[in-house]
Amino acid sequence: MEDGSSVYDFHAEIGGNLIEATIKEKQEAIYDYDDAISSGQEAFLLEESDESPDVFRLSVGSLPAGQTASVSLSYVTELPVQADDALRFFLPTVLCPRYTPQGSTSLTSEVPFVPCDSVPYSLSLNCHLSSLNGIASVKSNSSLSPLEYLSDDKTEAKVSLSPGFQFDRDVELLIYYSQAHQPTAVVEAGVSTAAEGSLMGVPLVMVSLYPEFSRSTEESLTKNGEFIFLMDCSGSMKETMEWESNSARRIESARDTLLLLLKSLPFGCYFNICLFGSHFKFFFPKSVEYTQQTMESAMKKVKDMDANLGGTEILSPLCEIFREPCKPGYPRQLFVFTDGEVGNIKEVIEKVKKNSAKHRCFTFGIGDGASTALIKGMAKAGNGHFQFVCGKDRMQAKVMQTLSFALQPAVTNVALNWHVPDGMEVVPVSETPMMLFSGQQLILYSQLKGKVDETAVGHVSLQYSLCDMEHKTEMHFALNCAKHSRLTAHRLAAKSLINQMEEKKEEQLLTGGGIENLKKNIVEMSSEARVLSPYTAFIAINKESREAIQAPLIRRDIPCGDYMNEVSLFNSGDYMNEVSLFNSGDYMNEVSSFDSGDYMNEVSLFNSAMPCDSSLKASLPKKKGSSLISKIFMKCLSPASNSMSELPVPVEEEKQKDPMLKLISFQKANGSWELQQELINLFNKAEQEVLQKKPKEISDKSVWATFLALLWLHGFNSHMKDEWKFVALKAVSWIKAQPGLNLSICLQAGNDLLGCQLDLKTLEL
Repeated sequence: MEDGSSVYDFHAEIGGNLIEATIKEKQEAIYDYDDAISSGQEAFLLEESDESPDVFRLSVGSLPAGQTASVSLSYVTELPVQADDALRFFLPTVLCPRYTPQGSTSLTSEVPFVPCDSVPYSLSLNCHLSSLNGIASVKSNSSLSPLEYLSDDKTEAKVSLSPGFQFDRDVELLIYYSQAHQPTAVVEAGVSTAAEGSLMGVPLVMVSLYPEFSRSTEESLTKNGEFIFLMDCSGSMKETMEWESNSARRIESARDTLLLLLKSLPFGCYFNICLFGSHFKFFFPKSVEYTQQTMESAMKKVKDMDANLGGTEILSPLCEIFREPCKPGYPRQLFVFTDGEVGNIKEVIEKVKKNSAKHRCFTFGIGDGASTALIKGMAKAGNGHFQFVCGKDRMQAKVMQTLSFALQPAVTNVALNWHVPDGMEVVPVSETPMMLFSGQQLILYSQLKGKVDETAVGHVSLQYSLCDMEHKTEMHFALNCAKHSRLTAHRLAAKSLINQMEEKKEEQLLTGGGIENLKKNIVEMSSEARVLSPYTAFIAINKESREAIQAPLIRRDIPCGDYMNEVSLFNSGDYMNEVSLFNSGDYMNEVSSFDSGDYMNEVSLFNSAMPCDSSLKASLPKKKGSSLISKIFMKCLSPASNSMSELPVPVEEEKQKDPMLKLISFQKANGSWELQQELINLFNKAEQEVLQKKPKEISDKSVWATFLALLWLHGFNSHMKDEWKFVALKAVSWIKAQPGLNLSICLQAGNDLLGCQLDLKTLEL
């Protein structure tokens, strides 16, 4: 499940009986489950994995032979904003092996595998969308039914996943609104039966803000910085970005992206690149100044980069990076590229958080199955930003957006101010953010204590300093509570509080004696809000059973999908949901169903959440006379050994290079181009024609080549400007630095040669 999801309800149905779950301290719930199973009672246990917060384990036990059971869980989650302003709903279905270093607890177990189209279960997904900002469209990496509007103003709609889903990819929905980046707020009433003054007992306001920086501020990008690129070269990076065999491989996309990044760095900064797998290696002993020589050296090594370093051991290179002192005046920016197949996630995140004062961390989850807990957790711990790159996504566009964040001047003096009528008090639940990025959604939660006047209006403002100037983002909101509230905001706020307490665990451990108090506070908050936590679990026991089932327990395994079709460098069978079946002797027909009719993201009036229904059903051949214990582990599995680096790596055929990336590859570190034959060929012109069109006022051929390259990018690749804008900025700076240049004459000659109709303003000259 996506990291940060707030699981708030769980129930089961068996033999026509509805069994409601209660939330308890985890060890107590496990004891009750084991006791029920040993007594022959039907029982269900839902818990968060100790190893990773985006992995959940569902145990189902003592089902009679031939019996069908359904389990339903409900959750709510915030939806992140993408580079193109879409909100992203993500339903993990591909579960990749997670490399587990020696000495760490493994998430793996032995399970049989079958091709993806032969798995004994199916997935249905029905989504109801609701937004006051209007729903413009919905896109997906999977086949969908046509979008159906439920209201004339297009504020409600529904869409479904087409039948026949193959479990060969994660499900991703991109929801586009008619009015993007609109600040919104929802005031939600508390629960009357909750304790007075508690989180669930008082009204809560949930605010969504979009800080927007001025164009002049965004253009004042810092030139000083130390950029370290940590690139996953484990065996799983050999897999394709899409499921078609002819699509680009993850390592190929990463290679092109690194080359683009190298060309986009500001002249005079410092940089280094580290490739990691079971071991790691740096391009340079320590970060080096960005010059033509160091750039060319790095590019040569990037071109030789391959997915041949074995498992995904990310902690060791991180420790080495943080061991090296930062360069004064050059803030460290860490870019992490990985497919997220890591077993020691919590340890990695804690290491990033411990060093957060020394760097900012930007993460990229590559391909389906990337751990959302790792990618989001590292970015949050490092005060950075995360991106996921799946299917047909171009990694370059997302990475360039993140580079603009990394080059953005630091935001300081962040303050959040609330203004409400007399007699009311605002108690923040969310911590004030340490880092802001232009156009990125910021969701905040606060309690409203005292007497709420629903006719009054509240006011919230976010103030911060940027480039020695004061900035403010603000909004007014009505204090009337939302109708038909489903406690969406309260449950998200509870999860936010639990996460904050979890993040303080290391600090309390260092002071001594704090861990038990931490656990106690988390259990109390989890129980009050009925929101699952690392220290609680949902337990449901069918106490209506007329007689206990007595029989020896024998393990049975439901086969899971091997989506890599025996071509992976890994033991590809490990990509799956594990459904371990224990019964007294025989399989049964439709032993269980994972029918989460309420398995959903709640409706939020201000676009932070989206509802959906999904169901996953499993069936097995039937035999008589057995009882059953079924375990559904929603987790990712590790390979059986760490010997992947010893496997042969197939030689890849040279693919036709993207003309834009090819042109960018010719640019020099200072932003200029040389008039070489390969560049002329890209213009589809003869060398003689290019030289004849060169204005006589230009004596340096590099000036003419750079002007033509800039024109070509704007004239023929304007739709991909997000990818080459930093390359163009360097070219513009270099052209402006050339003495005695008549830009108008250069423009006219360049337009005539390339057939463009551009002006100097478009070229930012």
